[in-house]
Amino acid sequence: QVQLVESGGGLVQAGGSLRLSCAASGSIFGINFMAWYRQAPGKQRELVAVITSDGITKYADSVKGQFTISRDNGRNTVYLQMNSLKPEDTAVYYCNAAGTWPTPWTSWGQGTQVTVSS
Repeated sequence: QVQLVESGGGLVQAGGSLRLSCAASGSIFGINFMAWYRQAPGKQRELVAVITSDGITKYADSVKGQFTISRDNGRNTVYLQMNSLKPEDTAVYYCNAAGTWPTPWTSWGQGTQVTVSS
């Protein structure tokens, strides 16, 4: 089992930046990919960015060129650098990890609030 703890959320003005962190612990050797999702009030949770164990990254169209996902394998931590933040980026951001060994599994962090003021 993998435990995920997010940090780095907060209140920022439009145009500002934040970096979210997600620290993984537990059976981290079984992680195939890690991702960031977000859920705004009244909306469904949506995928923001994903990074595979090989370092391949993919982004939602809405954040391409604005957000960057990266990982530090030595620290078992994944980051989400968010630049040029907009009010519409306001949401609870969740870290997710998934793997297939010994059986398919997924884990979620508790979420961290990001609020962008106009």
